[in-house]
Amino acid sequence: MQTTMLKAKLHRPSVTHSELGYEGSCAIDGKVLDLSGIREYEQIQIYNVNNGARFTTYAIRAEAGSKIFSVNGAAARLAAVGDILIICTYCSLDEQEVTAHKPVLVYFNQHNEVIRSGDSIPVQMA
Repeated sequence: MQTTMLKAKLHRPSVTHSELGYEGSCAIDGKVLDLSGIREYEQIQIYNVNNGARFTTYAIRAEAGSKIFSVNGAAARLAAVGDILIICTYCSLDEQEVTAHKPVLVYFNQHNEVIRSGDSIPVQMA
């Protein structure tokens, strides 16, 4: 049996560009792709914190160190410059792999600077 697990999460970067006329995808700072393990052309899920939109596209590499998060093509209608995003990738693992799996979690400040990374989310308390 395969279980779908979170592979990587980019938590709260802000949209720097929304390019309707650009070929579809989401351009992400190359350093962030490398840090998170997200591959160029890998399917990503984007959750827009500002408007609740949830959509699927793929990652492309933006200039390393640029802090770019550009939502392109038709998806540009779902995210405006300044919107806060959560970007996730998932993987399918067998039961033996699940027990050892740890996702890569990358957290951003309001300037799209990485403020920390880790592999677990704290338990939510009442």
